[in-house]
Amino acid sequence: MKRLFILLIILLILAGVAALIYYWVYKAHENRNELILYGNVDVRQVDIGFRVAGQVETLCFEEGDYVKTGQRVATLNRTPYFSQVSQSHSNLASAQASYENAEKLFKRRQELIDIGGVSQEDLENALANRDTSKANLEAAKAALEVAKDNLSYTEVFAPTDGIILTRIREPGTVVNPADAVYTLSVSSPVWIRAFVSEGNLGNVFFGMEAEVHIDTPNAPVYHGRVGFISPVAEFTPKTVETTSLRTDLVYRLRIYVDNPDQILKQGMPVTVRLKLRDHRHE
Repeated sequence: MKRLFILLIILLILAGVAALIYYWVYKAHENRNELILYGNVDVRQVDIGFRVAGQVETLCFEEGDYVKTGQRVATLNRTPYFSQVSQSHSNLASAQASYENAEKLFKRRQELIDIGGVSQEDLENALANRDTSKANLEAAKAALEVAKDNLSYTEVFAPTDGIILTRIREPGTVVNPADAVYTLSVSSPVWIRAFVSEGNLGNVFFGMEAEVHIDTPNAPVYHGRVGFISPVAEFTPKTVETTSLRTDLVYRLRIYVDNPDQILKQGMPVTVRLKLRDHRHE
């Protein structure tokens, strides 16, 4: 019995030694060619608002809804802006009539000046009146375009594909220009926020290819590139899992990743693998 116990101890020791040898020979060699970082998905956000003031009439989506680029997401009460367009049309017609009348008067004064039918002062006054009428006509045209633009600004459209994070206002609310009515989370590309230690900073470069892994079983591997390297060192955030000490100085990275299947979500923890051998071969 004692010999069996000793044999069992020896087998366990041999198994432990074999495991250590496997790790140092294979795993250490494998990890020597890649840098593993830990971070989180940092999805960009867009505040959606109107460019003009007014009363919110419709909000087309709820929180969590997916919207596509160019979809109408909200409208204002358009009645005041329709009235402004109608008024601008009337002002333009009046300015057009005044200009045409001033032009005819000026031409008649030109015809009469040579035979002494009018004075030079009358001609100059007619010319000034025509020029003023022309300027008023141009101003009326511009005012009509502004009124049309303001009318179009009573509708707001999704600037990009994304998910509605927050529905800030409700129908009936009076809003000012740029007051947000929705907060939209941009779906793709997303940003991965990760941190690299000072000792490994020299191995990371702009445009470096990266593999992004998530904890979900059987999830695909996402591919991206390093797009930002902070020039300022900082202490490792408590929310980031790293294999080094929490008090180490690190540099923040931003990896741009496509998210075609919408699986990557804001705040999701990820593992980033950077292939160092690609850097050496370039």
